[in-house]
Amino acid sequence: MLNLDLALLGDWLNAYLWVLFRVASMLMTMPVFGTQLLPMRVRLYLALLLSLLITPQIPAVPSLDMLSLASWLLIGEQILIGACMGFMLQLLFQVHVIAGQIIAMQMGLGFASMNDPAMGISVAVVSQVFTMLTTLLFLGMNGHLVAIEVLAESFTSLPIGQFFQLSTWMEVVLRFTWVLAAALLIGLPAVTALLIVNLAFGVMMRAAPQLNIFSIGFPLSLVFGLFIIWVVLGNFVGQYHELVSEVLILLRDMVGAS
Repeated sequence: MLNLDLALLGDWLNAYLWVLFRVASMLMTMPVFGTQLLPMRVRLYLALLLSLLITPQIPAVPSLDMLSLASWLLIGEQILIGACMGFMLQLLFQVHVIAGQIIAMQMGLGFASMNDPAMGISVAVVSQVFTMLTTLLFLGMNGHLVAIEVLAESFTSLPIGQFFQLSTWMEVVLRFTWVLAAALLIGLPAVTALLIVNLAFGVMMRAAPQLNIFSIGFPLSLVFGLFIIWVVLGNFVGQYHELVSEVLILLRDMVGAS
């Protein structure tokens, strides 16, 4: 007859469950894996697989009663840490969405929106193009593997039972303001070019009021905006590489990984 040691079983559950909560919360909030495109069951299986692979490689976890208040606080701590890591990566994609919205509003395509199957909301077509390019580059450059590597290292640099240091967290937040400004930097060339075009139309309307500038200006602004987007996409990879490098560095600094 098989005899089960309840204490040993509890320690085993503690070792894997604490890891599972952090891993699962990050997978639920990070881009690509945390979207509606990936079924919930697949995400759960992936979280279980990563937990089984990571747990034997990390330091010993605290042994607590599963029904105690300290255990519930520890669960909330792991969920918060994983969600913050996933949210940090999610902002990388939202920066390009905001940049696409800025360009679309300036070129007159703000009304042209489509459903984003990943987020379940309507976004501008230009934003959707930028999102698809960012997703392909993120997967093509193994950004998901780097994120999982940082997640595994976080259990060593930020062990279970230890929370973010306030000074480190504030430093990361202050440094992340550069990443938020990247949306304006991405859309600035197109916005500047379209502003010059609109100023030119304003001068033409002032010089020749009899011209129907609205029927002429809107198609020209749209065509010129598409041309500017084509030019901007030529340097899209370089801008993305610089931005994703900064985000991954901030992610490592947030958890104290080397």
